[in-house]
Amino acid sequence: MYKTEKTHFGTLIEINLQKKFGLIDGNILDFSVEGIEVDRKFSKELGGWMIPDEARDHICLLLWADDQTSRWSLGVVRTTANCLNTGTDRDKKATLNGAGRDLIQWLHDHAEMPTNILLQLDRLIIDRIMSLDSGQERINEPFRKTLGHRVSRQAVATVARQEDYMKRIRDNGGARSALRPEGIVILGEFRAHVEIAQKLDVEIPGPGDSVAVRLAPGLPGAKGTVEIGGQIWKVAGDGDTIIRAPILPKGPRLRNG
Repeated sequence: MYKTEKTHFGTLIEINLQKKFGLIDGNILDFSVEGIEVDRKFSKELGGWMIPDEARDHICLLLWADDQTSRWSLGVVRTTANCLNTGTDRDKKATLNGAGRDLIQWLHDHAEMPTNILLQLDRLIIDRIMSLDSGQERINEPFRKTLGHRVSRQAVATVARQEDYMKRIRDNGGARSALRPEGIVILGEFRAHVEIAQKLDVEIPGPGDSVAVRLAPGLPGAKGTVEIGGQIWKVAGDGDTIIRAPILPKGPRLRNG
């Protein structure tokens, strides 16, 4: 990740924190919370937060996230002199020393976060997907490669590179209709789809998520089966013949929170 990308990512975190919690800008630092100046610091390396001179002796909100392990942490610490390794660069930035790291009050410590499914795919597969000329095919192909797993809205946006990317998942020319002849359904943010995922024992889609599943006819009453359109279905195995998948019910959508 380039320095400009790190800066942009940290800025996005700051903006979304302010929106989510209604925080106001500080006079010196990023936020003002009940009149207290708070600085926001993000690092891809746990403990790698760079503390500028103006943030010393103030409260710092420390964030860390790792896409590879799908974990994140958030904590607070007051950056007093005894907590810091002295910075030697021109802008006098410092890092937390051992004592400083021990004083962090963790609000979330290595908590789970949604998996970035694109990072779980082989690099050659990703390169092939991103080289496709058709935006619709760039959406269809990841679903073929991630059967049974959640694909986030952000992952779809990454491969689609189009403003109307979520519309490309729907029926009527989208991924759902394109993949149905291959026996694949795409479960989305509908309560009925969550129930189907639970019965099939695949990952459950949350708001904004999609889960592609290849189906095959199942036996009534068997474990891991579900009725769709008056027929019993199961998750298809390697030996199952590919047949056209059913049209999924919809109904009420899931809500965030």
